[in-house]
Amino acid sequence: MRAPLTDPFGRDISYLRISVTDRCDFRCVYCMSEDMAFLPKRDLLTLEEIDRVATAFVSRGTRKLRITGGEPLVRRDIMNLFRSLSRHLASGALDELTVTTNGSQLARYAQELADCGVRRVNVSMDTLDPEKFRKITRWGDLSKVLAGIEAARKAGLRVKINAVALKGVNEDEIEGLMQWAHGLGMDLTLIEVMPLGEIEPARLDQFLPLSMVRANLMDRYTLDEDPYRTGGPARYVRVRETGGLVGFITPMTHNFCESCNRVRLTCTGTLYMCLGQEDAADLRSPIRASSDDALLYRAMEEAISRKPKGHDFVIDRRQPRAAVGRHMSVTGG
Repeated sequence: MRAPLTDPFGRDISYLRISVTDRCDFRCVYCMSEDMAFLPKRDLLTLEEIDRVATAFVSRGTRKLRITGGEPLVRRDIMNLFRSLSRHLASGALDELTVTTNGSQLARYAQELADCGVRRVNVSMDTLDPEKFRKITRWGDLSKVLAGIEAARKAGLRVKINAVALKGVNEDEIEGLMQWAHGLGMDLTLIEVMPLGEIEPARLDQFLPLSMVRANLMDRYTLDEDPYRTGGPARYVRVRETGGLVGFITPMTHNFCESCNRVRLTCTGTLYMCLGQEDAADLRSPIRASSDDALLYRAMEEAISRKPKGHDFVIDRRQPRAAVGRHMSVTGG
C-alpha cells in the first residue's frame, strides 16, 4: 500500500464513486433533459481503464467503490468490471463494492452482483404510484423496478431505497414509501434536489427542504438519531414505530462537506473532487500516455491537493440557473 490520498483539510480519500456511463434508460425530471445528447463511445474509458484507475485509488487507501451512471447496468459487459474489481474484496484491500441503480436491470443482474461480492445496492425510486413513476422517469416501468428489487432481496442483497423529495410531486407519499420500505426490511434515504445541469422544470419549483419533511414525520413518528453510516453523506434516524432507518441527504439546507471523503470519476476519466464545483482533473490522458502508473498517481495527487472545503449550492429566484452546468448523470449519482 502506498501513502493514502489526503486533501488540504486533512480528509483521507477513502471513497470513490465511478460513473461507468452517462446513458440511462430513464429520463428522470430532476436528473436529465428529455432530449439528452450522450457521449460518443471513443470518449469513454474502457472497462479495463476504469479498473486501472479504481485499482490505483485502492492502492492509495480507497476502501469503498460505488459503481454509478447514468444507469450503470446498461453498460455493455458491465459484469466483467464487477468480476474484476471483486479481487480487491478477496484480498482485503477493499471493504465494499456497491452500486446505485434505477432497478430496471436488477432482475437480470442481481444474482451475478451478489456472486461478485456486492452486498448492498441503492435503488433510486421516488414513488409507488405507477402513473406518477412514469411521469417522473418519463420512460420508466415501475413493475420492472419492483421485480428487480425482489430479485435483489432474493439474492441476499441489502437494498436501500433512494428517493428525491419533490415539491408537489411526491411529498404526500414519503410516509407511505417509508412504511413500504421498512415493511420489507429496507432503509429509505431522502435526497434534496440539487442544482446540477439545466432541465425543463425550475429547480425552485422542485425543491422541498428535508427539514420540512422531517418535521412532518416527527408529528406522527418517533425519530431517534442513529450513528449508522455507509460512508456517504446521509445522516440517519431510526423510526421507533417501524424499526427501520431513514436517511437525510441535505446538500441545500445543511451541507455535509466537513467530513467529505469522496471523489467522483466520470465515464470519460474526469475526476471531480467536489460534486458542487466545476474544478476537475483529467485522468484519461495519463493512463493512455503510459502503461506505467507513475503519471496516473501524479495526476491523482495533484487533483486531491485541490479538493475544496465544500460546495455552495443555492436555489432561489435570484439564482435561476444551475450551480454547475453538468447533469447529475454525467457526474455520477
